[in-house]
Amino acid sequence: MQTSHNTEDSVSQDSSAPLKRAMSTRHLVMISLGGAIGTGLFLGSGEVIAQTGPVGAIISYILGGVIAYMVMLCLGELAVHMPVSGSFGAYARQYIGPGTGYTITWLYWLTWAATLGTEFTAAALLMQEWFPHISVWIWTIIFAAFVFAMNMSSTRWFAESEFWLALVKVVTVIAFILLGLLAITGVLSYQDYESAPLFSNLTAQGWFPEGLFPIFATMLIVNFAFSGTELIGVAAGETQDPAKNVPKAINTAIWRLLIFFVGTIVVISALLPHQMAGLDAEGVSSSPFVTVFDHIGIPYAEDIIRFVIITALLSAANSGLFAASRMMWSLSYQKQLPAIFSRVNTRGIPYVAVIVTMLGGLPGLLSEKFAPETIFKNLLGIAAFTMVVVWMSICLSQFNFRRQWYKQGKTAKDLEFAAPLFPVVPVLGFLFCLITCISMVFDPEMLPGFIGCLIFIAGCYISYYLLYHKKS
Repeated sequence: MQTSHNTEDSVSQDSSAPLKRAMSTRHLVMISLGGAIGTGLFLGSGEVIAQTGPVGAIISYILGGVIAYMVMLCLGELAVHMPVSGSFGAYARQYIGPGTGYTITWLYWLTWAATLGTEFTAAALLMQEWFPHISVWIWTIIFAAFVFAMNMSSTRWFAESEFWLALVKVVTVIAFILLGLLAITGVLSYQDYESAPLFSNLTAQGWFPEGLFPIFATMLIVNFAFSGTELIGVAAGETQDPAKNVPKAINTAIWRLLIFFVGTIVVISALLPHQMAGLDAEGVSSSPFVTVFDHIGIPYAEDIIRFVIITALLSAANSGLFAASRMMWSLSYQKQLPAIFSRVNTRGIPYVAVIVTMLGGLPGLLSEKFAPETIFKNLLGIAAFTMVVVWMSICLSQFNFRRQWYKQGKTAKDLEFAAPLFPVVPVLGFLFCLITCISMVFDPEMLPGFIGCLIFIAGCYISYYLLYHKKS
């Protein structure tokens, strides 16, 4: 195997030198799973089933998994060749253009910073269902302090805390799928069924009771459910032996996610009529997980799922603060933010970037007081859109990188990890993500977020060319 030693790569690899390489494959896989398994699965999966029908939802999640896998293969190739903490921002800067790299880095930072506050608020509101006399603000401060402490302690401590938070979700999903399959086959009794329900609900009202269009209309929700897998790329700059650990983590994470997501959808669809899956009930009780556990006869089902969703929210905030602070550190290292933002402490933590990102999450806390539904929906739309744009940049970066690689007279065999089927994988990954972005236009609730994102992207490019283009 041949490792590249050209100047541009050595500069990029040096940029991650102050950050400690303390993560193993175990940490990478769980960070990726933890980023992806969240409220989108526990609460959002029922909505997709209700809109598309059971078979449509299964197709949506398989397609979403395939898109995520193509993007992660592209990311794996880039991350092994160039393991930096700026990740896809650094790749976009080098292989698309400096203005695009700057914009992508800010987009990803904003995605996480904007949702940080809502994660804490949502977790606090759930705690208040248990402890109604304690103010939401107290829980918010406790959760924010916990996530801040995990990120400030050390890379190793962050990775370890994320491993255990993610493990709670993974165990819950595995238990849900196994118990669901036992109910489907009649080993466990299930409410309102004297014999095994089997899979009759899947096609009880036809293969596509809502038509084919909702399969594509819900792709943004489904793609957002898989978002978080790209955290492997952000963490690559702080990973031991990236050439070995990153590809292994990507393959492990994507296949497990596909099994978890599709397995969950199959169980919900087999055990609940599709109209019931997306009930607009208040709070956690609207989760199809609660309904299925209740019908199987699991005691305290709502409390169990509430606890799991709280850990899911904290896990997402934990990963988000990590990812966003590394993006800010990267901008500062490239002299596109003041030097203070790239300062690291003795434990290798970019502490100024962590503190400022934490403050960037404060506006999200206002969602509890001011129009929570509107703010949540718009933040979801913005986060989903910006995530898919980041994925598009990963595909385009890998496509351009590989073309440069071939022009230098090298082959795919000279890479330590090469995405297969070039150029099919990056081209299809890019096109599917583009279609997903365009689908936002057809959703009236998502349209304001879509327009806002386009304005923000234009603002990033304009600010880059006004402030930094001449310097670079």
